[in-house]
Amino acid sequence: MGKTYDVRIWSVRQRKDRGQTSAELRWKTGETPHSQTFRTKTLAEGRRAELLRVAHAGEPFDEETGLPLAELRQRDDVSWYQHAREYIEMKWKHSPGSTRRTLAEAMATVAPALVVDTKGMADARTVRTALYSWAFNVSRRDEQPPDEVARVLAWFERKSLPTSALADRMKVRAALDALTKKLDGTTASASTIRRKRAIFHNALGYAVDAGRLPLPRVQWKAPEQVDEELDPACVPDPRQALALLDAVRAQSARGRHLVAFFGCMYYAAARPAEVIGLRAQDCDLPRCGWGALRLRETRPRSGSAWTDSGEAHDKRGLKHRPRKAVRTVPVPPDLVALLRWHVTAYGVAPDGRLFRTQRGGLIQDTGYGEVWAEARSRALTPSQRASQLAKRPYDLRHAAVSTWLSSGVEPQVVAARAGHSVAVLFRVYAKCLEGAAATANARIEAMLRNGR
Repeated sequence: MGKTYDVRIWSVRQRKDRGQTSAELRWKTGETPHSQTFRTKTLAEGRRAELLRVAHAGEPFDEETGLPLAELRQRDDVSWYQHAREYIEMKWKHSPGSTRRTLAEAMATVAPALVVDTKGMADARTVRTALYSWAFNVSRRDEQPPDEVARVLAWFERKSLPTSALADRMKVRAALDALTKKLDGTTASASTIRRKRAIFHNALGYAVDAGRLPLPRVQWKAPEQVDEELDPACVPDPRQALALLDAVRAQSARGRHLVAFFGCMYYAAARPAEVIGLRAQDCDLPRCGWGALRLRETRPRSGSAWTDSGEAHDKRGLKHRPRKAVRTVPVPPDLVALLRWHVTAYGVAPDGRLFRTQRGGLIQDTGYGEVWAEARSRALTPSQRASQLAKRPYDLRHAAVSTWLSSGVEPQVVAARAGHSVAVLFRVYAKCLEGAAATANARIEAMLRNGR
């Protein structure tokens, strides 16, 4: 749709066709002529007055149809609630389960801010459940929702603002402000705000493409937060990490079955979803010396409601990498020995996976989370347990990257092994890099001293 401000509107002229009189309105947008015939001159003059008013106000016209852009958008307009459902349906087919959940969460956060009024709106938690689990979950479109959910969705169908209303910048700001808040009213993390804002921006772009909205330009800044930088207080040092692994091993058979699982996070900086998808054929485990893991698949838990297979875990490639990308991570003899012992003791799944439940299924985050919580209670002091130290199994990955950096390994090598960019490494592990910088400074100083 090409817009133009070059509009010429001629006077109405009357015509006779087969004995009947009609009135013709002619105008031109850019180089494209247009005409419209009316039964009476009065109707034609009324339409001419409308077009003149829009042209004199300096509003753009669509050159192809000859209509004011605002009129075109109004003709194609739908409610924001309906637009959000169409947007998610458009994204659904090519999105993994975790992304589908994120899309639904973002739209469920924004939708309550884009209503005519809040009279009769249910409480925030009920609204969030209805929108997140039903309205914006394409897999449940054919299911009959509970009565309470149906009432909430019917309310949004009546009360949702038209998408064209977001041409008002203050409406966009209200939506942006809404996505900065959690259900309890507190401010969400910077990464959550950034993720939801990106989805909302993409949904606005979809509205522009659909001709429902002009491109909004809003000057808005997210609340000041710096939560991407890793807090060293949560990272266990090598002695603490090994004590935690020993505490995992010292538990029941369940713990012994998972010690190599946690070992992959600590020695190879692997993400939990990458370890779940690790297969024996992707491991080089020599009898002595260093080995290697070829990470090529992740099995993130998205929930059965969000996956095409109906299983709780998706099957995907590496995070932020092409589907067939492979990340090779050299691993020290300690992990080689741990994995060789695990294969000898437990074997592998029929599809080659190293780690599985007793029934052969995928390792669940709730299961290994319980084992990790017990390990913390055994390996850490009361004050350490009350702190953020190794609060999550994921902190073992942080410990691995921190250890590599403090050992003087070049950042680009660390980033490649950890599976993210150097920019992310510098941003997230800034405090760890400070220690590496001190080591580098000491080496430079020693070299300069030797040159005197």
